Amino acid sequence: MKPIHQQVENLCDRTLWCALPFTSCERGERDAFDSAIAALRADFTAMAAMTVNDAHVRRLYQQEVTRLARALEQEAIAGRISWHTAAQRAQTLRNDVMSLMRGRTSPVGRALAEYMKRDGLTRETLLARYSERLFGRGVPFTSLDASQQARVHAEIVAAAGRANPQVNAMLARWSQIGRGVIVVSLAVSVYAVVVDEDPGRAALREGVVLGAGIGGGVAGGAAAGLLCGPGAPLCVTVGAFVGGALAAFGVGAMF
Repeated sequence: MKPIHQQVENLCDRTLWCALPFTSCERGERDAFDSAIAALRADFTAMAAMTVNDAHVRRLYQQEVTRLARALEQEAIAGRISWHTAAQRAQTLRNDVMSLMRGRTSPVGRALAEYMKRDGLTRETLLARYSERLFGRGVPFTSLDASQQARVHAEIVAAAGRANPQVNAMLARWSQIGRGVIVVSLAVSVYAVVVDEDPGRAALREGVVLGAGIGGGVAGGAAAGLLCGPGAPLCVTVGAFVGGALAAFGVGAMF
């Protein structure tokens, strides 16, 4: 009786590869098919890993700006600084934290963030926005009295600690999907190692291919970002896919 791994392999040959039209059951063709599938899986795993990372960075960003905004509110309420000063510091700190966190996101996440908001809002923009929001459309900040201006500054400080709920919800969904893709990909890798005639070599191959896919995806996305410029998420996504696929397929061909 054949060993179990050979039975499984023969079953896969009949059901996966040989079932495709215009194919044969030659081992060389099966290896080429497996390499292409492994590269594609590594590519999707790379994108999933980037998504999970970006969601984590978003949470860190939100936690930090909320902490800073609350600290400034307490300073202003206690009278240690004016609301005007608190608003200026809140604007500067939020923009600085945003720039810092964007440096920790993936190329795709950074491109999407720059597409949605290229730069932090200026003081003039914030004053105009919250003056109208609090006192009516078309009301300029300069027409407000001292107490009303203080309310505008207080609202700017409070808003610095608030996040865009739509962006948070979107990233949460992407993170869940990304984690699911990673779990499935790892399960397939474990299966491939178990049924392989040389588990040690298969484990090395799976690890190297997945690692190359992630590294190639990041490098490809970064290169596309330089080529297409900031705020081009579609271009960067394509670059990440191409870079990850080429890296994974190239490394996989070595095994």
